[in-house]
Amino acid sequence: MRPAPHWLRRGLLALFGLLAIWQSWYVGWVVWWKYVDPGTTAFMRQRLAELREKNPGAELRHQWQDYARISVQLKRAVIAAEDDKFIDHEGFDWEGMQKALEKNQRRGKVVAGGSTISQQLAKNLFLSAAKTPWRKVQEAIITVWLELLWSKRRILEVYLNSVEWGEGIFGAEAAARRYYNTGAGSLTADQAARLAVMLPAPRRHERNPYSAFMNDRMLIILARMRHSEAP
Repeated sequence: MRPAPHWLRRGLLALFGLLAIWQSWYVGWVVWWKYVDPGTTAFMRQRLAELREKNPGAELRHQWQDYARISVQLKRAVIAAEDDKFIDHEGFDWEGMQKALEKNQRRGKVVAGGSTISQQLAKNLFLSAAKTPWRKVQEAIITVWLELLWSKRRILEVYLNSVEWGEGIFGAEAAARRYYNTGAGSLTADQAARLAVMLPAPRRHERNPYSAFMNDRMLIILARMRHSEAP
């Protein structure tokens, strides 16, 4: 067999080099944010740009709150609602992804994602909401770095401080003040469960946070919370 042409070898090496540089940019930020709290995320910037198309003076409501000052009830509720194997998995819930795929096939459309908290955080920190194959691959790579370099406690802390909880509302502190006029550390079990139920579609649910669906789901999450373990 003939060896690959010289130009092809050089092209492949250049491509691999560019990919390595690109991935090192992500790794650098993952290492930095292990110690320094992110002031904003790619998803927050996207939402702010959308809000400013309608209102140029719009601002996000977001206030960082340290992990120890966030209610343990909210930690358990979010794990129960979003990722009940969070403590045990290494970034991916393969069983959950299979169940989501089967559910989507039965419905003929995407109704379940199966993403873990780590995967959602990877997307929120760096990527767009576009559901392209490349974005999913990059999300998986970043998820691996988060799980390797951060503790579960840090992953949950950054997630709770950066996840969307309504129109222009990001993080547990802003959500607690918006919906209950209290701090994230004072949330009760009922309040935490209702906030957790909002997460798949917060901008839709904030219009009717006490709907029959929300009430039923809140009771389910309350029951699951007893078995949830927070780092």
